[in-house]
Amino acid sequence: MNIHFIKHWLKNPAAVGAIAPSSPYLARAMAQPADQFDTIIELGAGTGVITDALIERNPSARLIAFELDPALAGKLAARHPGIEVVAGRFHECAQILDSLPERALIVSALPFRSLPKEVIRPTTVILARFLMQNVARSLVQFTYQPRTPFDVPTSLTWRWRRVIWRNTPPAGVWELRQG
Repeated sequence: MNIHFIKHWLKNPAAVGAIAPSSPYLARAMAQPADQFDTIIELGAGTGVITDALIERNPSARLIAFELDPALAGKLAARHPGIEVVAGRFHECAQILDSLPERALIVSALPFRSLPKEVIRPTTVILARFLMQNVARSLVQFTYQPRTPFDVPTSLTWRWRRVIWRNTPPAGVWELRQG
């Protein structure tokens, strides 16, 4: 198991929301739609497992990775100097979304079911607003529970994509978009 993951988990388990890093199988499933987009925004980049899959799937896309933990963000930036790494809470740094093109994908590993409400509410409002600005935008999110990751306005629809059994614990992959 990745030592950086363990340190981060010990420091703040609710912010991590997992008992193990995402598997390569989950990472590939999360990255599957990435080749259809010009810009990819990753939320909760952590140790970079999903980041690696996103780069492999669409190396020419602009990739912006948000990571709350400054140490993990620094390691990610050092390992992938070609991507933009934002160290901080997404909802406090989301102004970067204002300049993004129509075809943008958000890939999120944020643990919405364990985050405090004061983080969930502004984050989901920003995500919904961003997705509602253009029908070509999409969000991919995983969760360990058999229900949608978070509540959304009626103009957005969650679609269940698949379960990744080769992950600890097994994870459901969801997609959120208009209609």
